[in-house]
Amino acid sequence: MRTLVLGAGISGKAASRLLGRLGMEHRIYDRRADTLEGAHPGAETACGEWDPSVLEGVSLVVASPGFMPHLGPLTDARAAGIPIWSEVELAARHLDCPVIAITGTNGKTTVCRQTTEMLQESGVRAVAAGNIGVPISDVLPGSCDVAVLEISSFQLHYTYSLAPRVSVFMNVADDHVDWHRSLIAYRLAKGRISRHLTDEDLLVYDRGDAGAVAHALGSPGRKAPVTGSEPDPGPEGPFGLSGDGLLLPDGPVPVRDMPDLDYSFRVNLAASAVAAVELGADPAAVARVVSRFRHRHHRRTVVGSLGDVTWVDDSKATNPHAAMAAIRSYPSVVLIAGGVRKGLDLSPLVRAPNVRYMVAIGECGPDLLEMAPDMPTALAGSMEEAVRMASDQARAGDTVLLSPGTTGFDMFTCYEHRGNVFIQHVDEYLDRVRAGRDSPAQASTGAGE
Repeated sequence: MRTLVLGAGISGKAASRLLGRLGMEHRIYDRRADTLEGAHPGAETACGEWDPSVLEGVSLVVASPGFMPHLGPLTDARAAGIPIWSEVELAARHLDCPVIAITGTNGKTTVCRQTTEMLQESGVRAVAAGNIGVPISDVLPGSCDVAVLEISSFQLHYTYSLAPRVSVFMNVADDHVDWHRSLIAYRLAKGRISRHLTDEDLLVYDRGDAGAVAHALGSPGRKAPVTGSEPDPGPEGPFGLSGDGLLLPDGPVPVRDMPDLDYSFRVNLAASAVAAVELGADPAAVARVVSRFRHRHHRRTVVGSLGDVTWVDDSKATNPHAAMAAIRSYPSVVLIAGGVRKGLDLSPLVRAPNVRYMVAIGECGPDLLEMAPDMPTALAGSMEEAVRMASDQARAGDTVLLSPGTTGFDMFTCYEHRGNVFIQHVDEYLDRVRAGRDSPAQASTGAGE
């Protein structure tokens, strides 16, 4: 059987390495020739504009997430009757250990990291793979006891046989319409994560998210609802972080030095704990991981403060659902938002009652201004200008929040780049103020209405 791998990025090259280890004949196609450098030495390669002749003799296509279903390579493959798999589908067929599979519009990276850490803290050989850590195709047989997989909707779209022992479905909100072409298709792709659960398997889901609840109602498997609010001591949950510690299906677990977190982080930790304990984590080890949890970069990370004004980097908020979770965490917000037009409804950002002022950036910046006729707003042409405008308007008690609500590929290479540029300009602004070269007038006087 000859396989065609579409894309020579991280997942495509990993799929090629797996096919090479299996001794399977394959070729890799990528439009750019330079990305094919370092490809598996046993693979044929093809580059340049797409030519359907690349499919000749191919009996399986493995598609990287960058190849949208409506693009030529995949429409041609479907027309030829060739099966299409994701790299996840290919790799999952060759895993030799139990799987925890995690998805959600938001929070899946945090859940994947914390679940893996809880298992490792317990002495379980666990590896984080998929959309985080290493590609699933690079998880070698015998290398771990549990594979913790973060899986996006793009990867799930062409996944058919994945059978996790624990499926974690955090939430679902409007996103990625440009890739899936409809919100229904996006939600259906997310739902594939638990289609093969049995009565022996577990579905963990956020009881506070309507999309997750709807998914759970139609899903097989045992159910473990979790919450970021006060958990219920009953046997059916929801489970989560209480005032004294963790409430898990097997009972309470005390936690020393409980971190002060908002709903979204609390529910993420609850999901991680339930999933990890289900596959062998020690509750005491789980409690230790919870007690030392801290926000990671670009996820509501405080980058500076002065005059009772705080600057927060939440560049990871690449959709409105994530941005609203951040906005609700602060009583008075000067918001920096905007980026690529993705066909999403950004109006909740401008309707949030605690957003006092908004600086719009990127392609959809003008759209945001049109949505906010009754809110003080400004349009910035760069992140440097956005930081300056936001700082000029900030007053005591405000949080200047970068929470864009969309991707930033119109101005930046990725959300990390966007967040780092924000941090750079906030640092420069604060240095100027401290050196007396700039004045934080609003921060000290309350002006800026």
